[in-house]
Amino acid sequence: MRRGISGGQKKRLTIGEMLVGLAKCFFMDDISTGLDSSTTYEIIKVIQQMAHLLDLTVVISLLQPPPETLELFDDIVLLCEGQIVYLGPRENATDFFEIMGFKCPYRKNIADFLQEVTSKMDQKQYWIGDQHRYHYHSIENFAESFRSSYLPRLVQDKLLVPNSSRVKSAEVKTRLGMSRWNIFKACFSREVLLLKRNSPIHIFTTVQITILALVISTIFLRTNMNHKSVLDANKYVGALFIAVMLVNFNGMIEIAMTIKRLPTFYKQRELLALPGWALLTPNFLLSIPISLMQTGLWTSLTYYMISYAPSFIRFMKHFLVLFSMHQTSMGMCRLLVAMARTLVMANVLATTTLIAIFIFGGIVISKDDLKQWLQWGYWTSPFTYAQNAISLNEFLGERWATEFHYENANTIGEAILKIRGFLTESHWYWICVGILFGFALVFNVLSIFALEFLNSPHKRNVHTDATDTMMECENKIVETQDASILQGVLPFQPLPFAFNAINYSVNMPWSNREKTSATTRC
Repeated sequence: MRRGISGGQKKRLTIGEMLVGLAKCFFMDDISTGLDSSTTYEIIKVIQQMAHLLDLTVVISLLQPPPETLELFDDIVLLCEGQIVYLGPRENATDFFEIMGFKCPYRKNIADFLQEVTSKMDQKQYWIGDQHRYHYHSIENFAESFRSSYLPRLVQDKLLVPNSSRVKSAEVKTRLGMSRWNIFKACFSREVLLLKRNSPIHIFTTVQITILALVISTIFLRTNMNHKSVLDANKYVGALFIAVMLVNFNGMIEIAMTIKRLPTFYKQRELLALPGWALLTPNFLLSIPISLMQTGLWTSLTYYMISYAPSFIRFMKHFLVLFSMHQTSMGMCRLLVAMARTLVMANVLATTTLIAIFIFGGIVISKDDLKQWLQWGYWTSPFTYAQNAISLNEFLGERWATEFHYENANTIGEAILKIRGFLTESHWYWICVGILFGFALVFNVLSIFALEFLNSPHKRNVHTDATDTMMECENKIVETQDASILQGVLPFQPLPFAFNAINYSVNMPWSNREKTSATTRC
């Protein structure tokens, strides 16, 4: 939610958010606060249409609603001092009080009449009998009269259908869910909107990549880079390591971007049974052009300034390695966020994971120097395959073919690969690139499963799985007994409930606090 929206906009947004769920019952307390009468009427009108078309149950409490808003309600519940004074159709509300001797005047707002007729101060003005015979009718009298006489009459006239009959005659209706294609289009449109909204972040990242590329290019400037010895080749290993490392770190921006989406996703998953792929698939597809742009910018600025292998094919292979590593890094960050579910835990996991893949990536510690029982760390690190692929692409070029004998190596390029513990066969380039894309695919698939099955870290007061609720509604068999209309018996099955240890507090206004503190000082 953007800052700066008004209180009325927040109210409308909250109401709309609640109405799009799969709930069949809605309980709304004083939703007209902060809204003008016209907006309140429009909202109640929409809720009335939803209740009629989708067979919903909506209970709304309003304070002095205008006449046009009151006419939208089917039934009215009049509560006074914790007792039900009237429960029934809106049209029959004034008839009940007229039987009791109180009539609503012409052009009088019915809502105001219902609130004033039970008041001791305003009740007398509505009395239609002899003024000398008037006496105050208490809340208990109204409630007892309604239960004993008027309520059975409503049931007899079929104006208030008992719960048992309603359940037997009604069919359980479920709202048809959206197709997967429509879900994808809606989520993709949302991601495009978020991409436009977060454009300053991507612009800043592009500027950052440009500056870093220029800095790294001046450090490894081509005028100082030779190709005559193993020591020269070792400088290129350092330049390639920095390229892979910076591309890897650049993917960590996905942590903050995904964390911001999680609260909305968990809420939609609970209310709308939104699948995990609905969040990840559009995000993954839109990250591809961004990744192409960022890695292409880095490769274009650094490749010829550092004087890598002067071949367009090797330029494209260099770019392909960085692109696959960037996609792997973003997929790994999405998985860590989906597992951690909070920003603090995601940062801790990301830092630990990056340190681990750098240590086992073959640069900090060579593969030949690792203990035998630690070899698994080398082969499970995505950094290993990126560094091997980009090194093979560079050092198997023609300019590194100068004769140099070291163990089984015959050229300087093969020698540096052998010394640093890298792979030496050219076919391993495509295998490493394929493994990197495989890592990206596996990370994204695991992220979908994590979003699908892991619970939200923020506990809600009402937590119900939408799919289970819909299945329960479809398969539930309601057992009811014949309702007998007796005097003082409600025409539905009562369900008592109780609250324990409820604390209610109201914050003291700042003006009163200042007065209290001033009195205390005196």
